[in-house]
Amino acid sequence: MALDRKPAPNDLRAFWMPFTANRQFKSAPRMLVAARDMHYTAADGRQVLDGTAGLWCCNAGHCRPLITEAVQAQVAQMDYAPAFQMGHPLAFELANRIVDIAPDGIEHVFYCNSGSEAVDTALKIALAYHRARGDGARTRLIGRERGYHGVGFGGISVGGIVNNRRVFGSLLNGVDHLPHTHLPQNAFTRGQPEHGANLADELERIVALHGADTIAAVIVEPMAGSTGVLLPPKGYLQRLREITRKHGILLIFDEVITGFGRLGSPFAAQHFDVLPDMITCAKGLTNGVIPMGAVLTTAQIHDAFMQGPEHVIELFHGYTYSGNPVACAAGIATLDTYAQEGLLTRAARLERHWQEALHGLRDLPHVIDIRNMGLIGAVELRGIEGEPGKRAFDVFVRAFEAGIMIRITGDTIAMSPPLIISEAQIDELIGTLAKVLKETA
Repeated sequence: MALDRKPAPNDLRAFWMPFTANRQFKSAPRMLVAARDMHYTAADGRQVLDGTAGLWCCNAGHCRPLITEAVQAQVAQMDYAPAFQMGHPLAFELANRIVDIAPDGIEHVFYCNSGSEAVDTALKIALAYHRARGDGARTRLIGRERGYHGVGFGGISVGGIVNNRRVFGSLLNGVDHLPHTHLPQNAFTRGQPEHGANLADELERIVALHGADTIAAVIVEPMAGSTGVLLPPKGYLQRLREITRKHGILLIFDEVITGFGRLGSPFAAQHFDVLPDMITCAKGLTNGVIPMGAVLTTAQIHDAFMQGPEHVIELFHGYTYSGNPVACAAGIATLDTYAQEGLLTRAARLERHWQEALHGLRDLPHVIDIRNMGLIGAVELRGIEGEPGKRAFDVFVRAFEAGIMIRITGDTIAMSPPLIISEAQIDELIGTLAKVLKETA
């Protein structure tokens, strides 16, 4: 966004996305200036309880000492190291630490810098894997309606959010989509819903239409977060695994949101007891402190590429900042924090209290559904006719003014607080939201 003059110190017009052009810093709405543990500090000095772990990423809370100190020390020791033909110990240490907590069968890590990059990387690995095995006709990719897989061209192609797709042209060719799993008969379910496992059988229809020998991979979020916390019906993910294995199709779990303790296990794959061929992750990998993402793979995927001499590039893909030393230091310290405080399983211990508090909102004005699992939840509101999303946005603004930070997607309120939240803070978060809902027109 071009400027015709040098901006004043408090002029925000040079920062285009995602903020609007609020000229003065101190008068800008919802401006955050500091954070610590469970709270943000707003520009006006108010403490705001974080009900969203930043943007689904600060699982251990904010400005945690181990992570802060590790980043500071690493910047002073080695700020950057190239990832091509070179390496550094922290990248291997972090990879081993990730594999240690990953599902059995996941053995290798490919680094990138975000969830969007992790998804595009996984899709490229899937295509290259089949070609490496002499099965290069497998080029089709299958996503799901209402799926979110970042904002790269691959991610929005397999994703199923209309507004993320409509203005960017034809996207990738050869992409199809499974139906979403959000069914009206599952309204107000506590935990995994009963109805909808049969929707996985739509993959058989897609296979019959295109031919299994043309399909490279299916990618789904085990639990769809950004489109409103859409939970998988009982048996659904298991059925997807059965069908993909039957037809030689790779299964990719996008765990950018569900990874690192959100559902009460290190990864959702463990929570649902389903082993995919690849897992994408980011966000909680470094507690949101330094951008970093990764694709986790089985040995079968990794070994398919490792067939040539040492001097030959195995996969023509990678990033300048893959395995950045500072990001690796943040990741190791984040995993240390999770381990020391038992955070990767803490959501399982808090789930009952969280669930009861959340479903206590059921009879409040405009509430038409509540969904929860682990330490994540959604409150869906009846929209205003002709103004989709407006009611939830009004709640979002009022909630921030009342001292809590929530997230909205359409007319759904989504919450995923840091895993360090206490039961008293759960009561404060949900209690404040209840007051706001009661006052909402």
